[in-house]
Amino acid sequence: MTERVVVTGVGLITPVGVDSATTWKNLVDGKSGIDQIQSFDSEGFESRIAGEIPEFDPLERLERKASRRLDRFAQFACVASLEALDHAGIDMEKEDATRVAVLIGSGVGGIQTLSEQFDVMREKGPTRVNPFLIPMMLTDLAGGQVSMLIGAKGPNFATVSACATGADSIGEAKAMIERGDADVAIAGGTEAGVCEIAVAGFNACMALSKNNDDPQGASRPFDAERDGFVLGEGAGVLVLESVEHAQARGAEVLAELAGYGATSDAHHVTQPGPGGEGAARAMQLAFKQAAIAPDEVDYINAHGTSTPLNDKTETEAMKRAFGDAINNVPVSSTKSMTGHLLGAAGGVEAAISVMAIAKSAIPPTINLQNPDPDCDLDYTPNMVRRGVVRTTMSNSLGFGGHNASLIFKSYED
Repeated sequence: MTERVVVTGVGLITPVGVDSATTWKNLVDGKSGIDQIQSFDSEGFESRIAGEIPEFDPLERLERKASRRLDRFAQFACVASLEALDHAGIDMEKEDATRVAVLIGSGVGGIQTLSEQFDVMREKGPTRVNPFLIPMMLTDLAGGQVSMLIGAKGPNFATVSACATGADSIGEAKAMIERGDADVAIAGGTEAGVCEIAVAGFNACMALSKNNDDPQGASRPFDAERDGFVLGEGAGVLVLESVEHAQARGAEVLAELAGYGATSDAHHVTQPGPGGEGAARAMQLAFKQAAIAPDEVDYINAHGTSTPLNDKTETEAMKRAFGDAINNVPVSSTKSMTGHLLGAAGGVEAAISVMAIAKSAIPPTINLQNPDPDCDLDYTPNMVRRGVVRTTMSNSLGFGGHNASLIFKSYED
């Protein structure tokens, strides 16, 4: 019999909070974390806004020497993982370390360090490059550093699927536990891509909002006046366990990870597939694995990037996957408040979907003032909606045609 997989801990670092409790409070309050870019001089950039986390201090949880040898994306991963483990009540000294896996991915890895050290090389010569450049920039070193930090000796690798990375990491961790390869997995995504080269690159492919005069109103998924996404940073990590392991240690279960579906559009490097066919298939695969019908879903955390094409196509995909049931399912995009965290988005939004069950509330889509006629679902506009939430779906779509869908359910023995 396949092991059931449950969520026992969440860790979050987002533009609306440096931990899960603060993030959740600000999300349900409809607070935006978007502002003018503070980490570099953005004069001359078409987009000068982002979801940054200036209050993040890695030294609150990490030693100074170790922290200096980590790119910001790895710092996020380590701190979010420690919160998730604390939340789960896991004591690594009591665990079989060989049965604890780490699957934390990133879309752009240590791009900040790479960009900075490229400038050092050009200005001062190749011998002045930081000797830790390579381990600081490698995408797999987020999970690698977490593994070393906590002493986890089970499977440890990075799933990379652009903006679906966090969701795919969680889905693959689920499969790993189901196969019996691990009892516990720390899984999710992390990203620290708010730097000059990344912003310039996303500007060049016309992906970012140029609503620089109204930062907090710039990310407006499903609104007729949306003009692109707002780049964000942070991390989202879940602690997953087999039901047997969680019960044996008396853990509080937040939700069951019941379904996962992953597909490819095989269409275009940045554009979603026509009609959302690939995304719809991912949702349908998640339904099948979770053994539920579409009308059993109480909330969808949409990918909802605030780009004209994504939001329209994702709406089509939800209609295709859910049929008439979609008319009775609340949807929201928390990217309206956090911005788009790229490889961390799926991890963050999975955690939010778990918390929606645990907290009996659906966070809103803020800035939805002028609905797009092509986006005609219930997007939970501007105000939190409270009530029992038993089943949630979290969708993540990525450049390269990646589609991932996760289904969480309230846990029952």
